Amino acid sequence: MLYYFYADQLENFPKLKDTMFRDRATQFSERLKWDVNVDKNGHERDQYDDLGPLYAIWRRHDGTHGGSMRMMPTTGSCMVNDHFAHVAGGEITSPLIWECTRFCLSPDIGDESARISAAMMLAVCEVGLKFQLKHAVGVFDPRVSRIYRTLGWSPEVIGSSGLGREKIQVGLWDFSEETRCILSQKTGITPELSSLWIDRAFELPTIKQEQTA
Repeated sequence: MLYYFYADQLENFPKLKDTMFRDRATQFSERLKWDVNVDKNGHERDQYDDLGPLYAIWRRHDGTHGGSMRMMPTTGSCMVNDHFAHVAGGEITSPLIWECTRFCLSPDIGDESARISAAMMLAVCEVGLKFQLKHAVGVFDPRVSRIYRTLGWSPEVIGSSGLGREKIQVGLWDFSEETRCILSQKTGITPELSSLWIDRAFELPTIKQEQTA
């Protein structure tokens, strides 16, 4: 199921929070060999996780992380402007463009990988439409380009830097109802159910805390 949490709301779901940051460490530090920080808890975190971003998360039945994406406005401090403006050809600052980073999948989701990948992209599209945004911008490893093509929502690449395993790209994704429909079909999640999940996330005044045994 898709959940949408701001950073402070995620504190109410310790198991989900712990497994998400652990899975990020596995993906970005261990598998992709990115130069990222992993703390003593085995969590991959950076300064942008402390700025109140919005997380779109696939939460599995046992309360653990299945996949996630981090989103934040480009009008404030964000990764693409602070570190990759030279790749993008300059700073990207607009209330209609949000940055999406840290696309992560749990390493043990197995056959669910394709569906959860599509669900994460659907979540990003839902946020874009919900907040009437025009684009998402992201810095990504070209090795995940195949995933975007398979899902039918590839970015417009506006800049790249490096070679081989060191290569990175900056891309823009357009938000549209057509894309939403394509991603809905890929996930098997009906548009009605997807709308219910995001509407509930932003309309409820409080979030029920994670139940512990």
